[in-house]
Amino acid sequence: MRRHLALFALLALAASAPAALSAQDSNAVKQDRKEVRHDRRELRGDRKDIRHDTKDIRQDRREVRHDLKNGDTTEARREARDLRQDRRDRRHDVRDARRDRRDLRQDRKDVHEDKQEQKDSTKN
Repeated sequence: MRRHLALFALLALAASAPAALSAQDSNAVKQDRKEVRHDRRELRGDRKDIRHDTKDIRQDRREVRHDLKNGDTTEARREARDLRQDRRDRRHDVRDARRDRRDLRQDRKDVHEDKQEQKDSTKN
């Protein structure tokens, strides 16, 4: 009787294991897709920030030239300081965008690998 009970328990575990593994695979794909959406959203925000900083840089350069042309060195220094800050901001945004593109690429690769694993696990 004990042997039959142990055999039954073993068969029940063997039958339920693929379903549990399939659920884990499905959750991994969902999580990776969520990370892809998040990375795309962050990348869009970084691109928007870069465009905004680029416009600010152009405007500050115009203002510095205008102030120097009019002989207002104090205001030109103030604008030059603002120009340096905008360039720094853009440099950081470019770095963030590069990082987000790398993360996006990795997350897309993870989604693909998880789908392959899921497909391979259903073949067995």
